[in-house]
Amino acid sequence: MLFGYALFLRLFSLGIRMAAWFNPKAKGWVEGRSNWWQRLQQFPIDPQKPVVWMHCASLGEFEQGRPLLEAIRTAYPNTTLVLSFFSPSGFEIRKNYSGADLVMYLPVDGKENARKLIGYLQPKLVLWVKYEYWYYYLLQLKQQQVPVLLVSGIFRASQPFFKWYGSLWKKMLGSFEQLFVQNDQSISLLKTIGFGQISSVTGDTRFDRVCSIAQQWEPIPGQLANFCGAHPVIVAGSTWEEDEALLIHYAKSYPHIRF
Repeated sequence: MLFGYALFLRLFSLGIRMAAWFNPKAKGWVEGRSNWWQRLQQFPIDPQKPVVWMHCASLGEFEQGRPLLEAIRTAYPNTTLVLSFFSPSGFEIRKNYSGADLVMYLPVDGKENARKLIGYLQPKLVLWVKYEYWYYYLLQLKQQQVPVLLVSGIFRASQPFFKWYGSLWKKMLGSFEQLFVQNDQSISLLKTIGFGQISSVTGDTRFDRVCSIAQQWEPIPGQLANFCGAHPVIVAGSTWEEDEALLIHYAKSYPHIRF
């Protein structure tokens, strides 16, 4: 199983590099990781300030983890906060995020990359948001006895953890100190593979972020304000095609609502 995972990493990296010739997002993915070790070493680590590292797959996961990251900054101001992304769509938008001391791409998973990154950062706590499990990073953190917490996790029966071939994924879960999940269904599934005792339902931190944004509301003058007027307004983002079909039907059925 580990051989298959290692083969997947090689093929994935090769595919991304080939796609970079004609796909801007893939190009950003490759360029963002070039010389990552040299660039990381330019970031000074203060041994007097404990490092907390949060990893997010993309922008949506960052919005889920952001309330927690900012709460840590408030409660423990003498902490170095490191934020990593897998996707360019997360990194490019938040690379200048002032709430973290270092914003970076997560280097491609591998034994050597994991050893170098974790050895340099020496994190005291790692927060993994929602999903995206990387074997060598999680294994290295466990070997270094660094506590890793899953934030706003969600599990479905279709995932490899719950299949006959899921031993590698179960081993990744064994690297976590605690699994904070969104719903009871996730807890029930985790109990079937022996992870119920380290799992608890804490909800979805996206709602904390939405509440925070709502409290900071400011009017947007000009064309947008004129379009909305006094009408009820619905804003949809990161939608799936199935969502959009329903929204279009709803918008046509209720013309007094602005979408």
